[in-house]
Amino acid sequence: MIPAYLYIRVSTDEQARRGYSLREQEERLSLYCTTNRIEVLGIIKEDYSAKTFNRPEWKKTFGHAPKKT
Repeated sequence: MIPAYLYIRVSTDEQARRGYSLREQEERLSLYCTTNRIEVLGIIKEDYSAKTFNRPEWKKTFGHAPKKT
C-alpha cells in the first residue's frame, strides 16, 4: 500500500454549504484511498484561507519539510 496523509481544508461557510465541508472532503478522500489501496497515516484538518501558507496546521505539518535546492 502507498502511505499518505490527507490534508483537508475549507475557508468559508459558503464552501461548506456547497458540499466541500471538512467531513465531506474526508469521506471522499477516504473512499478514494480505500479504492486505490492508499494507506491513510493521518488526517490534517484546517479551516483557514489559502491566500497564504500562514495556516497553523500547514505550518505545523509542512513547515519543517526539507527545502528543495
